[in-house]
Amino acid sequence: MSDGTIVAENTAAAGAAGQQAPDDDGTIEAAAAGTPDAPASVSEPAEQAPAAPKSRAGRNLPAALIVGLGLGLSLIAILLFVPKVFIGVAGAAIAVATWEVAKRLREADVLVPRIPLIVGGQAVFWLGWPLGPEGVAGAFAATALVCMVWRLFDHGLQTAPRNFLRDTSIAIFTLAWIPLLASFAVLLLLEPDGNLRVLTFMILVVCSDVGGYVAGVLFGRHPMVPSISPKKSWEGFCGSLVFSVIGGLLTVTLLLDANSMVGVVLGVGLVLVATIGDLIESQIKRELGIKDMGALLPGHGGIMDRLDSMLPSAFVSWLVLSTLL
Repeated sequence: MSDGTIVAENTAAAGAAGQQAPDDDGTIEAAAAGTPDAPASVSEPAEQAPAAPKSRAGRNLPAALIVGLGLGLSLIAILLFVPKVFIGVAGAAIAVATWEVAKRLREADVLVPRIPLIVGGQAVFWLGWPLGPEGVAGAFAATALVCMVWRLFDHGLQTAPRNFLRDTSIAIFTLAWIPLLASFAVLLLLEPDGNLRVLTFMILVVCSDVGGYVAGVLFGRHPMVPSISPKKSWEGFCGSLVFSVIGGLLTVTLLLDANSMVGVVLGVGLVLVATIGDLIESQIKRELGIKDMGALLPGHGGIMDRLDSMLPSAFVSWLVLSTLL
């Protein structure tokens, strides 16, 4: 997910058609460069449909706002009125995100076992509801073992697997990255006032995104980690920090009726892990040579492109709120 922490780039038109430039996740897109002094063609060129307006983050901003607002309002309504439904909605999102990542990996010839990842990932996520952390840990261990065995014999008993160590390691990484981290949202939901705790952490992640986008667009000059995400700036990171700390103070005080300093700790912690989560997905997409994990959400990419900062934030929120409240 691109959080809008943008370094102002002076990308001059080179004049050579077919010039290429990397986007924020390291993928390469052909730039529509043309020579302004080229002779006019005799026949009028075919009129092209206007491109959808994009933000400086390279996204269709109106579509992104509409989709983001719709998702946000829907989740708020679910958490306030039917909080247990959140588990089903989040479980479906985790299944789609796991499928997106597994599909992209297999396109890069990394043969992760998709069926065990998706089915086992649902077990990791759902068993936190009746069994708590023990259910999550047990399902994770069992699914990891099934992935190893599945990959070992997926070409039959007569053929040795190729890249077994690499593929099983990446499969277990994916299992930890998506369903295991997501399971902490379920554990958070099951605590007293759990729906408000989940709502708090989601609001803070949004605050981090919005603050990073605004500050990055207006002031972004100093690249944060240009080798991984060229458009992420230190100014954007500071904007995320300011917005998230303010959001933490307000939500922890007003929603959870807790000490405001808990909001400060939570706000700072979520900015750090949300930024790291964003960078992790950016590096994975860079290595795979893709821009987005999917295309399900207009203006955002795939489901996984919306969850990259949410997943580690769920764990840190559970840790901070369970410890300090």
